[in-house]
Amino acid sequence: MKAELNERITRIGPGTPCGDLMRHYWQPVALVDEFNPTLDARMGVRPVKAVRVLGQDLVLFKNAQGMFGLLDRDCAHRGADLAFARNEGDGLRCPFHGWKFDVTGQCTETPAEPTGSKLCAHVKQRSYPLVERSGILFGWFGPQDSTPPAFPALDCFTAPNSHTFAFKGLWQCNWLQAFEVGVDPAHASFLHRFFNDASLDDTYGKQFRGASAGEIDGQRWPMTRVMREFDQPQISVEAMPFGMRLTSLRPMTEALTHVRVTNAIFPHTFVIPLSETMTITQMHVPVDDTHTYWYSVFTSFEGPVDKEAMRNQRLQAIDLPNYTPKSGRHNQWGFDPQEQMTRTYLGMGENDINVHDQWACESMGPIQDRTREHLGTSDKAIMANRRTLLQAIDDVAAGKLPPGLANPEVAAQRIGPDTVDGIAPAHDWQAWWQHAVVAKRAGAPWPAALPTSQVDADPHNAQVRA
Repeated sequence: MKAELNERITRIGPGTPCGDLMRHYWQPVALVDEFNPTLDARMGVRPVKAVRVLGQDLVLFKNAQGMFGLLDRDCAHRGADLAFARNEGDGLRCPFHGWKFDVTGQCTETPAEPTGSKLCAHVKQRSYPLVERSGILFGWFGPQDSTPPAFPALDCFTAPNSHTFAFKGLWQCNWLQAFEVGVDPAHASFLHRFFNDASLDDTYGKQFRGASAGEIDGQRWPMTRVMREFDQPQISVEAMPFGMRLTSLRPMTEALTHVRVTNAIFPHTFVIPLSETMTITQMHVPVDDTHTYWYSVFTSFEGPVDKEAMRNQRLQAIDLPNYTPKSGRHNQWGFDPQEQMTRTYLGMGENDINVHDQWACESMGPIQDRTREHLGTSDKAIMANRRTLLQAIDDVAAGKLPPGLANPEVAAQRIGPDTVDGIAPAHDWQAWWQHAVVAKRAGAPWPAALPTSQVDADPHNAQVRA
């Protein structure tokens, strides 16, 4: 890739080509948990947070009625930092001259002005629309007074709160290299390779530690064994209205093949299976050009999510309140050469595979130099996504609407999308995986069934109905 193209697809600040593209989509801003006083005692005193998204400095706060506001951080009066403002319950008051702003950004008081002054009625701090879904606050950063598209009707935002759990983490790298890990099906057989398989009795919430759906000779295979023993996946990429569907086949015998179906939701989200009845929807929001927050929503199609168990698992590797990983370049991501020789392919722990992906992304540098890479056949999804990204950036520059969830018609549809991870009949794997996801949806305790029009639109369903 030429250096100028690498710049074009990675820089996301205001006025940049990729930044203009990103502002056509809803972006995660914060976890609702970040305002939970039991996790951050400061929030019990003053529920105000400085946040940075798409290279913009913002302030997020909650008023006494429980409503959130997202404003530019520089006060509309003379630019002082509102991250240090007084939260007075009905708005933020700038300590510089006492100007107050409500959750909509409207200035409500200018106390130093003469009695009877109407100045505040004509002043409004730039504010951004907010939507709360599945424990995450999302902001809309399009042009002021523009109408955002419908909020995406994905599984993770349709399931009840009892069946979702959200978490996040900060990586010291550009958004694109963080996202590209998720559209690389081949890496799991190496980066996440375990030399020994753990018991299947304690796998809740642990990626790749559960069993793959289906059996061989009456035995359920741990995912770690599948990934370890079959490391040359046959990858196919299929364009979908929301982005791409990725199918990876790992032939096991003449009669059986392992099937893993995942999805890339343009521009920076992927949906993957955690287990037979739980999915992970992971978004990669650019903080700025060299920092990224990943946000994950775990969605259960079975019983309620054990939020406390999943949170406690992940808090072992994260420092609050900024959700900063305890491992990083500063401590070589916890690298253990003895472990690399005896237990794992990478040598960076067995309990949290997020650090594996973190190392892969951060070790490339703050912004990967794509002029030096050599792509292979297994990188076909990455190449396809980059082509789509470049075209989308050009379309926005030409005044056109970009693809996927920026299109109101696509955003408003219930699209799932479906994932699967299982052992299927080699001759009929397409029908097998479609039957598996239909059964998963039918058995869910919440309304998980997709509209008939969406099922009929799936090209693989012809084999299901046959």
